[in-house]
Amino acid sequence: MALKDSKAAARSLCIAEGTLANWRIQGKGPRFVRIGGKICYRDEDIDAFIARGVRQSTSETEAA
Repeated sequence: MALKDSKAAARSLCIAEGTLANWRIQGKGPRFVRIGGKICYRDEDIDAFIARGVRQSTSETEAA
């Protein structure tokens, strides 16, 4: 199982690391794992988060 730190996960999602931290607080971002005091993201959780955001047009409110 591959894990990414917050910096690598944010890079994979094309967002700032601070945005990812805010999403974590708001419960909006991909699922994460806390190991000790470190936050990590599994590749499959990042992929699932991306898949949930797939849209066909800008007027869609739910994934296609």
